[in-house]
Amino acid sequence: MNITLQGVSARHPAARSGHAPALRSLDLQIASGEQVAVIGPSGAGKTTLLQVMACALPPTEGRFTLDGREPWALPRSALQRQRGQLFLAPQVPPLPPRQRVVTSVLAARLPAMGLPASLRSLFYPNDIPAAFDALDHFDLADKLFERVDRLSGGERQRVGLARALLAPARLWLIDEPLSALDPTRSKQAVSALQDGARERGVTLVATLHQVDVALAHFPRIVGLRDGQLAFDLPASEVTQERLARLYDQFEHELRGEVPAVVADQPSAPQPAVMHCR
Repeated sequence: MNITLQGVSARHPAARSGHAPALRSLDLQIASGEQVAVIGPSGAGKTTLLQVMACALPPTEGRFTLDGREPWALPRSALQRQRGQLFLAPQVPPLPPRQRVVTSVLAARLPAMGLPASLRSLFYPNDIPAAFDALDHFDLADKLFERVDRLSGGERQRVGLARALLAPARLWLIDEPLSALDPTRSKQAVSALQDGARERGVTLVATLHQVDVALAHFPRIVGLRDGQLAFDLPASEVTQERLARLYDQFEHELRGEVPAVVADQPSAPQPAVMHCR
């Protein structure tokens, strides 16, 4: 899926009046099948950028298109179909706490299912082998029938990523997928996502705090600062000088000193945030 942003500004609905937009006059183009990492300090606009690309947040200015079409100019039914071709994985996946992992993973297929099949799948998972295979890519196959609230933070994060492998999507938008993972799991998760996207011809855009992982695994790096494009370069051309300017006054984040979700302990159930299409 091709993505084009021309002079796009965006403001979160909850932002106070008078605050600067989260994105400001951003120009960016991503070709179908590309794999792009977006980096930058906290508050740079990385999550807002993914929300715009996911058709969850309309631009306040500029032009945003997917495959040459402006999603927000489409009729509501067509916009819903467009959203069904997108997969957005937030940093904290919206997994119902009392649900079985197999059901949570297979829920990624709901955009392509009718209402009767969707309801039936909540009680009778319809493709357990596919769920097992998706989880196996993230070393979670043994958790297939566990309840979500019995997983650690890192395990829940990997379940959220495994859903991408089953989603009927042409664009994967992954927000901070490694915050609860150790270095070994991080490499495994990135490899699984990149291999899966490559096999399916899917466009992959991921925001990352781990700059070293972005540079080591992604061919193209987009740097954001204060809602604006700082650079858009091949990974080989992202120098330490550019990174120092990007993370000026946020050097602790460049060093990887970012608070993370506790990954090795089961956590208390969290409310599930569900996004209706």
